Amino acid sequence: MEATATATLDRRTKSRETKSRLPTTSPVRRRPAAKRVLTAVPSWKRALDVSLVVMTLPISIMLIVAVALWIRLVSRGPALFLQKRVGHGEKLFTIFKFRTMHEGAPTRNHELHVARLVESDRPLIKLDELGDARLIPGACFLRSTGLDELPQLFNVLRGEMSLVGPRPCIPGEHGFFTSAQRERFQVLPGLTGLWQVNGKNRTTFREMAALDVAYARRSSLGLDLIVIFRTPMALLGEMKQCFQRRFLTSDAEPAEEPMLSYARQRFGDRS
Repeated sequence: MEATATATLDRRTKSRETKSRLPTTSPVRRRPAAKRVLTAVPSWKRALDVSLVVMTLPISIMLIVAVALWIRLVSRGPALFLQKRVGHGEKLFTIFKFRTMHEGAPTRNHELHVARLVESDRPLIKLDELGDARLIPGACFLRSTGLDELPQLFNVLRGEMSLVGPRPCIPGEHGFFTSAQRERFQVLPGLTGLWQVNGKNRTTFREMAALDVAYARRSSLGLDLIVIFRTPMALLGEMKQCFQRRFLTSDAEPAEEPMLSYARQRFGDRS
């Protein structure tokens, strides 16, 4: 009996020792999906933005006051317009702009207009060039000269924007960008950029995204200076184009009715 019990105890001891020598396996862990590493804002870019904004501040303040007075004179409501935009790293921020539409103007037509241009791959012509009735007097001039974006200088000082970079899109437009095109969000959005000085409203959404991605990959001090120096001529071209569309094109139709007819065809009449 004692011999049998001793043998059984030896077998159990050897079994435990054998198990203790076996390699332990840990549960398989799946690697998380690769995420795009957010690019930090270069120090040279921040220095360029702040220095140029501060240097031009005396002129900028006078223009800001003049535009604000004009808006208050020709329309009711506040001069400033606050709106959420998608910025660096696809994070939302509040942008400052001068209000160029009548207070409470609907935005549905604009959303449908942008969707139609993206789907059809047509040039990104603004509604104000087609006779948008929502605009206040002088809005076409303010928009084509970029004066309506002067308050965004405060976004630059706050580090939310840069003088040069892709156009900050509204949240509703963010879904139009493919995964590859969203590389544009790796840099700060800007007041001007490659798209603005290379055709802007004459380019399609796909071409705009390609220019934005090209800037995100090639961003440098030299490129920013080139874009800044080319911006005045681009603005003159925008003013000329706006004038020709608004006053020299006799067969231009109001923008509202085509947008409403498109809405009925594409989404159905929801009124």
